[in-house]
Amino acid sequence: MKNFAAACLLLSAIAIATPGCYTTMDNRSKLGMPFSKDKMTGQYERPVDQVQAAARKVVQFNGTIVSDDIVNRVIIGKVDTRTVYVKLVELEPALTSVTVQARNKGGSADVDLAAEIDKQIALNLK
Repeated sequence: MKNFAAACLLLSAIAIATPGCYTTMDNRSKLGMPFSKDKMTGQYERPVDQVQAAARKVVQFNGTIVSDDIVNRVIIGKVDTRTVYVKLVELEPALTSVTVQARNKGGSADVDLAAEIDKQIALNLK
C-alpha cells in the first residue's frame, strides 16, 4: 500500500510539473505552460490598416518579423529569445482590437513584454 501511495504521489508531481500546450494567436498549439496570463488586449479608434502598420513598425523596431499573415491579420515576431504574436481584429470601420501574446523560448508567459509591445503600438498611432 505504501508503494502505491508513493507511486500516485510521484505521478501527481510529474503531471503538475510537466508543461502542457497553449494556443497561439494564429490558432496553433505549442508546448508550454497553458494556464498563465500571456496576452494584453487594447482597442483603438483607428482603421485596421493604420494599426497594422504601427504593429509591424513596433515588432520590427524591437526585433524581427518572422511571419505576417495579411488574411488573418496576425504578425509573428522574435524579440530577443521571445516569440511575440500580434492579432488585429476590425470591430467597426474605425475601431480595431489588438491582442498581443508573448512567450519565452521555453513556453512560459511574458506578460510584461506583451504589455510593452501593446503600449508601443498605441504610441505609434499618435
